Amino acid sequence: MTERRRLEDGIEIDRDLAESVGLPEDLDAGVVGPYRFPNPRRRLTAAWLYAVAALVMAVLAISTPGYWFMVGVTLVLVVWHVRASWPLGIEQEEALDKSAQVVPFAVGHASAAVTFHGWRSRPRWHVIAYDADDPPSTRALVEFDAVTGEYVGEPYTEAVPD
Repeated sequence: MTERRRLEDGIEIDRDLAESVGLPEDLDAGVVGPYRFPNPRRRLTAAWLYAVAALVMAVLAISTPGYWFMVGVTLVLVVWHVRASWPLGIEQEEALDKSAQVVPFAVGHASAAVTFHGWRSRPRWHVIAYDADDPPSTRALVEFDAVTGEYVGEPYTEAVPD
């Protein structure tokens, strides 16, 4: 019998097939573990790098006036990165739990994704939830603020098209 790799989401892949196509370890959910969405707070790192670049350009601008425009543009980037570095207040698991509390049916399958809104790129969780019927007959879209966890609008529900 062929050895199989069992992934967390229920997909089974023959080990021979995985090795023949060169499936990298980072695509194997059993090896890597659960996925974590990167926190937008790490934009502060980019802000610091831009600030250092602006300082270097400002020193060079002493002898070359044309650099002052680039210093200004870089400082605008610094300010934007600092203002857009929102901390994630809730993670994916909590987003899924919170959405299950507001939809008018028992949730079977659900999926969450982060989107960004506004010029400061405030993160929002968008959760698509399907009812527990087999096959699902209803689905809902729930959206809420990923920083505070507050709901944005009402859940949108509809019948699943055939």
